[in-house]
Amino acid sequence: MRIDVLTIFPDMVGGYLAESLVGKAWRHGVLDLRVHDLRSGTDDPHRSVDDTPYGGGAGMVLRAEPIFTVVEREAPPRPLLVLGPGGRRFDQAWARDLSTTGGFSLICGRYEGVDQRVADHLADGELSVGDFVLTGGEAAALVVVETVARLVPGVVGNEASTTEESFDEGLLEYPQYTRPAELRGWPVPETLRSGDHGRIARWRRAQALARTLARRPDLIEDRGGLSAAELRLLEEHGYPVPSPEIPPEPDAP
Repeated sequence: MRIDVLTIFPDMVGGYLAESLVGKAWRHGVLDLRVHDLRSGTDDPHRSVDDTPYGGGAGMVLRAEPIFTVVEREAPPRPLLVLGPGGRRFDQAWARDLSTTGGFSLICGRYEGVDQRVADHLADGELSVGDFVLTGGEAAALVVVETVARLVPGVVGNEASTTEESFDEGLLEYPQYTRPAELRGWPVPETLRSGDHGRIARWRRAQALARTLARRPDLIEDRGGLSAAELRLLEEHGYPVPSPEIPPEPDAP
């Protein structure tokens, strides 16, 4: 898989991606990561990539010309996505979709944003990592690249670890424990030490359901609620089962 990142801070992006599992996959040829300096698309002595916004206002805007120049010269893989708060919200499902493509590219915004003509006439879409504002798209690009890259076969050593994670099936992941079996009087749950794989699987599923219900009820709602089997599983493990909402009776005529 090839992933290209276009940024005015290539060392920031490239330095991070060169580390950990992503960096190892890059060095071994599992991933083809390319970081492009947008300043290489300028032709003035100061390598200027920004200018004041038309209509006035605070801050500067990333110019379209350097971006067009770099994209047309380097031909990065598509889809080509602009990173910014106005884009479609990135999630695990989108990450899985991107991981099955031959590659994709990210344009890192800066300052007050990117000239709209990049999104309208060059890019294939816009992507947001959340409802907050960063000083630039580099941190967002790292989030996207790492999320997608670890889903590419060969990047994570134990590929089973990418199939039981938070947000798969619309649930948060169950809690994890490791040695020692007891720490300062807090033991690892007995079920996990039982060796009974079926019992462990049911405990983990119940934990994932209970955690999601308590912390992210919106995810439960998005997946259409809990099934009868899931409700029984929660009850079996001692968790309170939410009662179905009964619609109010219509007013008497």
